[in-house]
Amino acid sequence: MNIGDKLPAFNLKGIDGEMYNQYAYADRYALLVIFTNNSCPVAVAYRNRIKNLLKRYEEDNLGIVRINSMAKNSESESLEEMKKMYDDLKLEHLYLMDEDQQMAKSFGANKVPEAFLFNSKRELVYKGAIDDSWENENMVTRVYLEDAIEAALDGIDVDYPEVAPVGCDMVWN
Repeated sequence: MNIGDKLPAFNLKGIDGEMYNQYAYADRYALLVIFTNNSCPVAVAYRNRIKNLLKRYEEDNLGIVRINSMAKNSESESLEEMKKMYDDLKLEHLYLMDEDQQMAKSFGANKVPEAFLFNSKRELVYKGAIDDSWENENMVTRVYLEDAIEAALDGIDVDYPEVAPVGCDMVWN
């Protein structure tokens, strides 16, 4: 997926058993899609940071969708484990299962976590890393995703629209 591309159509099951599509957050000014999973150490390290992004930007009309494209690959990625993690962290945004990995393929996601940010026209304005220090939140010096969110919400171009994601490799079915 390239900068400027439109948000692909999707229809995925959420952890609540309901089906969700690309219009789930149609009322939001920007949409953040994060490919993640339950067990990658890098994805685990970013859980609360992503949760805090929602808290910080929800009133500014940011929608957040987490997508797990590795649910078929291990028991730790099952729908039940996704629900458990979601409940344990008291998350408040969509967590969807991409069983056939079509969403990951259409986005070109290769890592978890990997962020894709869309503007109000649902055009891709940022893809890649969340920040520059997954190991230690206190050592972060560059908040790539947060800067991109600010720009998208302000309706201006993102300074760094692509930053190589850091994380675990996507495991393909």
